[in-house]
Amino acid sequence: MKPAAKESMTRLLLNCMGIGLAASLFLYGCAGDEKTAKGKKLYHHYCSHCHGDSGQQGEGFNWDRMPDPRPKNLASNAEMSTFSDKEIFDTVYRDMRDTEDPKVLDDDNYFAVSTMPTFKYTLSEEEIWGIVAHVRTLHGMSLTFDLVGRKKELEDVLASAQQEMEAAKVTYEAATEKAEATQAAYEDTLTDEQLEDYEPEEVTLPEEEVFLAANAIYEKAKAAVDNFSKRPKKTRIERPDLTISEDERAKQVKLGKKLYTDTYGCNGCHSINDVGGLVGPTLDRAGFRLNPTWIYRWIRNPQAMKKHTRMPNLGASDADARALTYYLGTLRAPIPEKPIPEAE
Repeated sequence: MKPAAKESMTRLLLNCMGIGLAASLFLYGCAGDEKTAKGKKLYHHYCSHCHGDSGQQGEGFNWDRMPDPRPKNLASNAEMSTFSDKEIFDTVYRDMRDTEDPKVLDDDNYFAVSTMPTFKYTLSEEEIWGIVAHVRTLHGMSLTFDLVGRKKELEDVLASAQQEMEAAKVTYEAATEKAEATQAAYEDTLTDEQLEDYEPEEVTLPEEEVFLAANAIYEKAKAAVDNFSKRPKKTRIERPDLTISEDERAKQVKLGKKLYTDTYGCNGCHSINDVGGLVGPTLDRAGFRLNPTWIYRWIRNPQAMKKHTRMPNLGASDADARALTYYLGTLRAPIPEKPIPEAE
């Protein structure tokens, strides 16, 4: 090839490579922008009433009514740049724990502020990463966490778990078949008179325990993959039996009051005796206004009852939801002289 032709071909290849790289960056950028845009929409629905539209302290309408510690200044690069993307994610995607427990307070990997709710049981993991991506823009940064790698990691764990589960299932089925054949052979040796009083012993095969453990790991891995891109399912909450002795009720009311502030931070969004947040309705008269069964079901899964409510599913257990229900049932303030303002 002549030098001029060779130079022309090289230039053409470089141009093509440049176009390909630009296209890849463009597509990646569009995907990132789309995720950030979705995160912004979710942020304004679930977060802005406390954190403000731009992340500034004192900006959200609920700010002045929140107990200390108040929300961080999400617009401060000096403060927010000290946190990794994963650390911000973990504050939003966590289980609610008792923030009065010294073990919780001493856990450097846990965000021990009860009035910051979790969205682990309300949004998909991908949606929460979108919120993190938007929060990053509030202080002039961008999300750098490898979401593609995260999804592949979950899929690889699922594939491995499925392989282990299927192998354990084959072994368990073979062991069951062998045990049944042994049992049948033994029964063939018994007389009709012996068979009348015969009751086979229940035997738990070791292979069954291995299979059940492997299946539990598989189901957990499958749920993790599903929850990456899909919101948690709105499971139907059965009607609870809230019948309880008066002595036990008193204990449960005391526990519910503690859970209200120390674990689930309900006072960050709801008020009692004009103390607490303005996001949700005041609860002074919850014992008069709200049916106990409704309260329980609402606490367990608000989205199943009202799809677009701002209140997230906090992951409250059956026991905790019952205690909170008993406590809220004691709130029976007299009718106020002035109408209680509606939540914004």
